Amino acid sequence: MSVILDQATKEVLAASVSQNPNKLLIMDTLSQLEDNLPNNFNPIIHSDQGWHYQLEYYREKIDSLGLIQSMSRKGNCLDNAPMESFFHLFKVESQPEIKKCKSISQFTQFFNKYVNWYNNDRISNKTKNMSPVDYRTHILAA
Repeated sequence: MSVILDQATKEVLAASVSQNPNKLLIMDTLSQLEDNLPNNFNPIIHSDQGWHYQLEYYREKIDSLGLIQSMSRKGNCLDNAPMESFFHLFKVESQPEIKKCKSISQFTQFFNKYVNWYNNDRISNKTKNMSPVDYRTHILAA
């Protein structure tokens, strides 16, 4: 899985699934991000040090989108804690459903439904008891 999470709103901006980390997974995720980013919006994109985040294609694409690349320090899992937290929540909240998935296609379909639910319906104290999408709308209206 490749997921891009907005740290301010906790909204998943892009998410892709593949059996293995590869260039196509990253290309799909960045394409989704490009479609979902507002114009003149140049955030920092943070990742761990996975080899797929060091690909020339990845670096060139985020540069062309006007993003600033940031990577976790080697051996410091706390640098990427927000993403680790998202994946932990996904596993805890979805364990029975994940076990029912018999193929990557079924898992992808389930994961996309989860992301939609997470963005639009899941409330959190970190987002003032609003869903991430509602929280973003709230912040932009202020």
